[in-house]
This record gives sequence, structure tokens and C-alpha cells, in this order.
Amino acid sequence: MTERAVFLDRDGVINEIVWREGRPESPRNLAEFVLNGGIQEIVQKLKDHGFRIIVVTNQPDLARGKISPDSLNLMIQRVRQEIPVDGYYVCPHDDYHQCSCRKPKPGMLIKAALEWNIDLSSSFMIGDTWKDMEAGKAAGCKTILLNTFYNGDTHCHFSVKSLKEAADLIIQNCHI
Repeated sequence: MTERAVFLDRDGVINEIVWREGRPESPRNLAEFVLNGGIQEIVQKLKDHGFRIIVVTNQPDLARGKISPDSLNLMIQRVRQEIPVDGYYVCPHDDYHQCSCRKPKPGMLIKAALEWNIDLSSSFMIGDTWKDMEAGKAAGCKTILLNTFYNGDTHCHFSVKSLKEAADLIIQNCHI
């Protein structure tokens, strides 16, 4: 039997964005890593409705030398300890690597689908950037954009104001 999943981007979905010089960026250490309010309950609610929860995150700051592997691992440990996620996939590359795992390519979602026996057409990708939406679409998932002032022109299947609203949409329309 195949599984259904909700793929979650990390920065801007699971945790708050860090603003540097007026630009949204990833946290670079555990002190900057602030979980979004209610994330644990929202994820548990999705799990209670039969969805696997898989984190798929680009972390190019690793390749750029702006974050240490130890700092990244501490953030991963915190997510795994505090949020009931099933899988956690990280692309440590930058654009110039031309890898298959860096969103907007669907490599992390496809890898997770193979490892967890996930039916991608019955699954959802929640993110806050065009790269998240394109990766989700390329993998065959329904896409849900967390709408913010920095992503208003992003194409997606659904646009919502919060992760709670995204979870409610998924639960109410599991068969869309």
C-alpha cells in the first residue's frame, strides 16, 4: 500500500526566516533557529490524518561556507526532537553544482517517495518560494504556497496565509 505525504520546506514553513540586509535568508546557527508557532500541533494533525511528514530543504549556505555542518545538524536534531517528522532531506549544494536534489528540481521528493513508498500524486508540497512550488509540481504533487509579501507572483495549486490554513485545506480535501 502506498503512503500519502506532506512535504514541508524548512525555512519559512517550519521555522522563521532570518532577515539579512532586507532579504529573507536561512538561520545560520541554533540561536537564529526559531520554530513557527503551532508547528508541532499542525504536523501532528496531518499525521493523525494518515500523512507522512517529510522535510525537503535546500541549504546552500553549507556549500557557501556560511554555516557549519555542526550548526546544520543541531537544527536538524531540534526539528526531529520537537516535531513528529518522518523523513528529513537536505540538499547542501548551490546552483552551480547542477545537482538533481536542489529545488526546483524534484530529486529530494522523488528519493523520499522511493524510500517511503509515497504516491506523489496523492501528496502535497508546502513551501514559501517558487522553487518549492516547481519541485512539487515536477514531482507530481499538489502545491500549496504560504503567501508572503516576497512571493506574491509564484504559481501554485493553492495559496494560503498560514501553515494551519494549509493543513486544514489538505485535511478537508484529501482527495483533491
